[in-house]
Amino acid sequence: MVTTLFVVNLAVFFLWAWPDVPMSLMMEHFLVSWPPLLEGRVWVLLTSVFSHNLLLHLLVNMVVLLSFGKPMELLMGRRTFLMFFLGAGIAASLAHAVTSRFLLDRPDLQALGASGALAGVLMLFSFSFPKAKVFFLFFIPVPAILAALAFIAIDVWGLIAQIGGSTLPIGHGAHLGGGLVGILYYLARGRELRKQRDRLSFGLSPDAP
Repeated sequence: MVTTLFVVNLAVFFLWAWPDVPMSLMMEHFLVSWPPLLEGRVWVLLTSVFSHNLLLHLLVNMVVLLSFGKPMELLMGRRTFLMFFLGAGIAASLAHAVTSRFLLDRPDLQALGASGALAGVLMLFSFSFPKAKVFFLFFIPVPAILAALAFIAIDVWGLIAQIGGSTLPIGHGAHLGGGLVGILYYLARGRELRKQRDRLSFGLSPDAP
């Protein structure tokens, strides 16, 4: 399933770059903000999750998807992982639209990308494998749970800064929305995940040094 999600993201990226695809079509159907929801284009809550128009944005998100999505797919099963990813992505898109409208007073602020859904995956991974070593900001080795808490702190700080007028183009509201889904899922199903984790052995021991 992770491979399928990777391919879909790659395909939408090429749609952005393909000269025969009208830019208006992509902007109307693959970007999320408050106005499209009012107009009834609620599908952008999902389509925007698979949408990247910058190569670096795509590469970073796909590295995260492949790194953390595969162990979580093994832990959860294909169907459950897919539903979780989609749910976290929709929640992240909705969180972006709501925070942009009501906290930032910028209802037209558009967003795209899988980072909100991946924030949910990262949170769930970190709670499922709290002692597993991950590379925070891609080069600082820390326990997964510490990295998760750091990401939450950064996004809370970033959202507060945006409320104060910062225009840094990062979807902190989306990250927090997707991450919240990961936390809530663990609170509801954590015992099952831990039991499955203990039955499986795929190089991610919760007691890894």
